[in-house]
Amino acid sequence: MMMPIARLLSKRLGTSLLVLFGVSMLIFAIARIIPGDPARIALGPNATTEQVAALRAALHLDDPVWIQYGYFLADLVRGDLGVSLYTNRPVTTDIAQFLPATLELVFVAGFMMVAIGLPLGILSARYRGGIADNIVRIVSLLGVSAPSFVWAVILMLIFAFYLPLFPVAGRISDSYSIQAVTGFLLLDTLIAGNFRAFGNAAWHIVLPAFALALSGIGQATRLTRANMVETYERPYIEMARSYGFPARRIANRYAFKPSLIPSLTIIGLDFAAMLGNAFLVEAIFAWPGLSRYGVAVILRKDLNAIVGTVLIISATFLIVNIIVDLLIAFINPRIRLSQRSS
Repeated sequence: MMMPIARLLSKRLGTSLLVLFGVSMLIFAIARIIPGDPARIALGPNATTEQVAALRAALHLDDPVWIQYGYFLADLVRGDLGVSLYTNRPVTTDIAQFLPATLELVFVAGFMMVAIGLPLGILSARYRGGIADNIVRIVSLLGVSAPSFVWAVILMLIFAFYLPLFPVAGRISDSYSIQAVTGFLLLDTLIAGNFRAFGNAAWHIVLPAFALALSGIGQATRLTRANMVETYERPYIEMARSYGFPARRIANRYAFKPSLIPSLTIIGLDFAAMLGNAFLVEAIFAWPGLSRYGVAVILRKDLNAIVGTVLIISATFLIVNIIVDLLIAFINPRIRLSQRSS
């Protein structure tokens, strides 16, 4: 089994590297088409013409685009994404600071999407046509009918202002001082052995993560239900019923697993898309993440930071898709056999 999986992994990695190369060229060109002079924006209106010209020369902005891209690739090979004109720090330093916050938010939202969406889909399919099915379908439709930032505002108004159960903004209360080890605050609080801080950080992440996950929860629920309803019509399900197998066993063991593959694909895409969609949720909850940072550097035409941020988000998106492909190959033996025969 390991050889087909390894062959699939090597193919996906090769394809992903080509995609990243194409993304780097595309975003590099688009970032330079955006109106405005990055050097003038960075230095401000009071900077002299000589200062602007010196910064343009340092950034190679007066060279042709293909030469600029050559400089960028040479630096990228060395792990250097340049200096951000927005923070005056290396872009890699900014990414290392802001990326863990976004990943932590997305991971928790993804966990909510799987832990809530799949069971609701199973419940709805098992009792299709009943009251529980109708309620779940209405709730899931509400989840997908509004974007994440709308749910973020609604959840904040209800559970932070009218019912002050959750904090409004930030990752943790100011009264806690946690040393950053991994950048993931939930992990860092556990590493520090400060369980009160862990609870505080977990309480802060509930609302933004749930707002980010609601659309995915609705999609996962609806897709799981649709696939399971179709699976319930298969002959082997009827045979299992004729043998007197319990309804719970039929649902969880015989109907859910074949229905999981298309659901897993959509969940993976939704999970990866959260990285790009998180910026409005981060802005509403003052969450210091990479998506919020990306919007700030785009508004200031910070070329190095724009390219670096997009490349990191693209790489994460591709990694998630590779993991989903491997999980599907592990679940579905036909994919492993097709890789072996190829």
